[in-house]
Amino acid sequence: MNAHCYIIAEAGVNHNGSLEMAKALVDAAADAGADAVKFQTFKADKLVTRTAEKAAYQTTSGDEGESQHAMLRKLELSDEDHHELIDHCGQRGIQFLSTAFDADSAGFLDSLSLPFVKIPSGEITNLPHLRASLVPGREIILSTGMATLGEVEAALHVLTATGASFPEIIVLQCHTDYPTRFEDANLRAMQTMAAAFPGIRMGYSDHTLGIEAPIAAVAMGACLIEKHFTLNRTLPGPDHAASLEPAELKAMVTAIRHIELALGHGRKEPSASELKIKAVARKSIAAARPIRQGETFTAENLTVK
Repeated sequence: MNAHCYIIAEAGVNHNGSLEMAKALVDAAADAGADAVKFQTFKADKLVTRTAEKAAYQTTSGDEGESQHAMLRKLELSDEDHHELIDHCGQRGIQFLSTAFDADSAGFLDSLSLPFVKIPSGEITNLPHLRASLVPGREIILSTGMATLGEVEAALHVLTATGASFPEIIVLQCHTDYPTRFEDANLRAMQTMAAAFPGIRMGYSDHTLGIEAPIAAVAMGACLIEKHFTLNRTLPGPDHAASLEPAELKAMVTAIRHIELALGHGRKEPSASELKIKAVARKSIAAARPIRQGETFTAENLTVK
């Protein structure tokens, strides 16, 4: 992990099942200056039952009568698609990442030797998935949407008991609703979890509209930001409406980099540019009136200018 905040542009399933759209998302993320672009890897048959209903936010775009299984089948990326996207990311100088939502997909991503293993919020209580997600030498990103502090603790216990250490884990504050209301974002939960689990790095996975919340999270110490983006918010699909468009993603990345610079080193001392101003901006003792040689300096004949 770099010293600066690691920014993941979350493409998710906003490719709508199109490899060409997925590559265009890679291009947009690279142009915005993100560190990584992340997709989602799953097989609908292994992920949901054929009668599973959609979440409320998933019904606002697309076929109202469509099951979650049918929706997800259309959003799968093939193994070959993954390899093409990795090659394209290499050409654009951006890291490819993906989140696995079933055991077979986790094994497939393991074979790709990605630098991070991402555990999504929905799997935080899935103990077999937690155990299967651990890959020696790779950092773990754990999203905590819908979770209590106790459930986060239990997940961390499983991960550490399986062989992970706290310095290898990044815990993301997350609220699993699309879009998230600002009053539900609860950025201070990052501080709560950091205090509860010393040595754990904190980040933020954002689903609010706009870019204010992730920028604030960086100012509060987040070392990783994850944010959904799309080529066009009006496209059909479950996540487009709550995603940033490319220009907004670029604005978020730029603002975060500015905040990192503004946070500074923490020492209270004048900067080099301030030292140049100091001689003219600070007051000096001056004569308030003509002073004779040998006259004692007093409050009456001296002033500050």
